[in-house]
Amino acid sequence: MSELKRSLGFWGATGIGIGAIIGTGIFVLIGVASGIAGPAVILSFIIAGFVALLTGLSTAELASFIHESGGSYIYTTKAFGAFPGFVVGWMKSFDYIVGASAVSVGFAAYFTYFVGIPATTGTLVIVATVWPLVLMLLNVKGIQEASWTNNLLVALKILALLIFIFVGATALLASGNYSNYHPFFPRGFSGVMSGAAIIFFAFIGFNTIAVMAEEVKNPEKNVPRAILFAFAVCTIIYIGVSLVAVGIVNWEALGSSSAPLEFALKNITDNIFILQFVAVSALFATTSVIMASIMGGSRALFAMARQGVLPKVLSTISRQSVPVFTILLSGFIISGIVLVTDGNLDWLASLFNFGTLLTFFFINLSLLRLRKLMPDAKRSFRVPLYPYTPVFAMISCVILAFYLNANAVITAVFFLVIGIVVYYLNKRGKAG
Repeated sequence: MSELKRSLGFWGATGIGIGAIIGTGIFVLIGVASGIAGPAVILSFIIAGFVALLTGLSTAELASFIHESGGSYIYTTKAFGAFPGFVVGWMKSFDYIVGASAVSVGFAAYFTYFVGIPATTGTLVIVATVWPLVLMLLNVKGIQEASWTNNLLVALKILALLIFIFVGATALLASGNYSNYHPFFPRGFSGVMSGAAIIFFAFIGFNTIAVMAEEVKNPEKNVPRAILFAFAVCTIIYIGVSLVAVGIVNWEALGSSSAPLEFALKNITDNIFILQFVAVSALFATTSVIMASIMGGSRALFAMARQGVLPKVLSTISRQSVPVFTILLSGFIISGIVLVTDGNLDWLASLFNFGTLLTFFFINLSLLRLRKLMPDAKRSFRVPLYPYTPVFAMISCVILAFYLNANAVITAVFFLVIGIVVYYLNKRGKAG
């Protein structure tokens, strides 16, 4: 069986997790969600974060005793068999690819803003199509090179968000004007939930750490710790950013901006260094998410190919110890989706979130099943308040799914049907 090399320590795994989490969700979609929920987008962040955390806890336990590459695909396969595992793995791969397409559009929005060219749909699509192909080539060079690049980008974007929180909070407190927080619920509680369904996109990259468990040193300890630490860091930063953003600028104005954090800062400072640094950091942030998505998506496809549910050629490992064909496939499909959807960010985010909610549902269901099937497996981490935590996580995923874009859900189901056809064609080919 083809095996990947264990090259990542705790900080490398954590960096990939943070890199996958912090990106378009906070730099771009905070504007979209604010336009839906108003100042109550703060609650949208808390609700989305809580739902994601429940599954993060289940993922941490599963990763503490299952160390193969593949994450949710491997968990579901061990719990329920090959076909359910394929369904989850297919949707997870789809998630990474669609998510990276959405983030590429976010990158393009800040890129055009930063270099001062018109942000026409055509320009955004061109930039969002080319950039994933560049990052795909960097991933092909090897996991160490990709990890070092990712860690640098992570450090820069965390610094930018901390600067945003500090500058914004200082200006807000100095002015004593908190009128932007009123009315707090302009769209009611349904607006809060719709905002949470969109902003859920901002929390879900932690699963990439589990998908890459086979490349992490001492995975039984480092993977669960990296998942929870990355999640904690991002949640604290997100709540701080949302509190400040809707306090310093009107929520409707924030919702109409394609570069909301930069727009918010312009209302309180004309310091060109701060404004440019935040804009550049948005480019770093979105780039690191695309990098992490290519890593995760390629490993999910690789894991399925290695198990024989996708063509075996996709399990090929290069001399750089990376799954080269699945990396190339992921990069080209990411760019292709941007072209086909014409860079519709709201639509892409809803499409991505449906697949993720389905995947999260099965992660929690797999935990319940594997507690019975593998009771003696050595677990370095156990979910608190079991079984209530995974059960409530599944219920929460179902509830959030009802607030997603209906067309995106239909498209995701269509893609799922394609996956089922691929599965049976591959199975028939092997039988022949």
